Amino acid sequence: MRNPFAANEDRSDAPREIFGYRIYLLALSATWASSMYGYDSAFIGGTLALPSFKHSYGLDTVGKTELLDLSSNIVSTFQGGAFFGAIFGFFLSEKFGRKPIIMVSGVVFSLGAVLQLIGKIGLLYAGRALTGLGIGASATIIPIYISECSPASIRGRMVGFFEIMLQIALVFGFWVNYGVNKNISATNPAQWRIPVGIQLIPAGLLLCFMPFMIESPRWLLSKNKMEQARKSLSWVRNLPQDHEYLDRELTEMAAGVNHELELTGVGMGKSQMLREIIRPGIRNRVILSVLLMLLQNLTGINAVNYYSPIIFKAIGISGTSVGLLATGVYGLVKMVTTVIFMVFIVDTVGRRISLLVGSVGAAFAMFYLGIYSKVSGSFNHTPPRDAGANGAIAMVYIYAVFYGFSWNGIPWIISSEILPTRVRTLGMMCAVCMQWLAQFMVVYSLPHMVASITYGIFFFFGACTVVAMVFAYLFVPETKGVSLEDMDLLFDKDSSVWAKNSYKKYKELKEAGLNATTIHAAQVKETTQVVELEHI
Repeated sequence: MRNPFAANEDRSDAPREIFGYRIYLLALSATWASSMYGYDSAFIGGTLALPSFKHSYGLDTVGKTELLDLSSNIVSTFQGGAFFGAIFGFFLSEKFGRKPIIMVSGVVFSLGAVLQLIGKIGLLYAGRALTGLGIGASATIIPIYISECSPASIRGRMVGFFEIMLQIALVFGFWVNYGVNKNISATNPAQWRIPVGIQLIPAGLLLCFMPFMIESPRWLLSKNKMEQARKSLSWVRNLPQDHEYLDRELTEMAAGVNHELELTGVGMGKSQMLREIIRPGIRNRVILSVLLMLLQNLTGINAVNYYSPIIFKAIGISGTSVGLLATGVYGLVKMVTTVIFMVFIVDTVGRRISLLVGSVGAAFAMFYLGIYSKVSGSFNHTPPRDAGANGAIAMVYIYAVFYGFSWNGIPWIISSEILPTRVRTLGMMCAVCMQWLAQFMVVYSLPHMVASITYGIFFFFGACTVVAMVFAYLFVPETKGVSLEDMDLLFDKDSSVWAKNSYKKYKELKEAGLNATTIHAAQVKETTQVVELEHI
């Protein structure tokens, strides 16, 4: 029987060994950190709705306006910490490597989770900030780490593990709140402490697995550690160190790194990196990554993730238990579609077409929710459970399906793969900082938006999704199957900013038998000749 996972492997001329269990184990080990992120995205909104949490923190005695402010602050403190974590992750991973900083992020996250268990509002804020700090650092590094270790033909799937593990944890977080609400008394603090304490499980698993993983071969080469890079690549490819394929891949990696050093000089400092990311041919990639992260949030996904009980209440679902049940089903639908997409679609159908199709479906769902909420007046009273109400509930799940098939993971995949090694971490930091900044804006403002523009929130996110679709059509080229070294062909300084034109040029160069290494060599030779002529 044909292996359904092997479509891309079958089209590759690489040895079968490189697609073995080790690359999957590496991706799984690192993405326990994204489980930390996913669980936080899910549990906090439901936990805020638990009676025991409200009682422990005095939220049941404050006015509506103060409650909105407290809810916004508790949720968004995480995003504030994550913003700075992304910055710290960049500086530390460039100096010390990808692997150790992923492990440190797990320690910081665990400390934050412990502080949240104590039951004091000040420590809750501090704990949320620390968990955000840990997630911000790891979210910057993990997609890069997996991308740098993966074969090109399955790179999208491997980086997609980041989103798969996030979604699995997100589902778990939604259902944990439903379970404790149904089975633990509202007067028992264990009702909210159990969801908070579960954060320690993925953090612990991260710290158990990561010590046995390799450092990124590309990072090692950038530090002139050839032998260590060979050992790391040999392990993850499951090939002997003297294997012909391993020699060829290592040579291509080293050529790319050496070209970057020729462009920027050995031991490039942070100021040189900053100058490098605004250079034509790289600047466009950083801007693309940043805007993809911004548009991902403006589709409304984190509004639904963090405040799903509020969203379901807005379309007519009343009662804490029923709202948490609907939220759990939403998370399950989103997880299943994300897993299907990342395993079977992202490296076959590709990134670009998925963004376009997903945007159409997600925008339609948001516009339907807006129309239903306006016509039914669901923000002012609970409407009857008629066909329109059932359609609105279904649209939340349809939104999850189309989002899961598109914007859920693709911005992370593209951002991790299009930048050259010398500025990959800095460029990813810029993208991830935008991710957290955009999340902060959405999760902080949503309760206030619900109170002020009511059903208008759905029209707002629907319109933003249409803008995202147009952006993807115009500016996002297909990166499926393009090696990290050949991204320079796709995003060269002379390439068109229009997606179709840049991809057409890339295909023409590849059909002519050219790759980034040969073009780099020609550029270096041309530059040398110009310099020599200037000195004559």
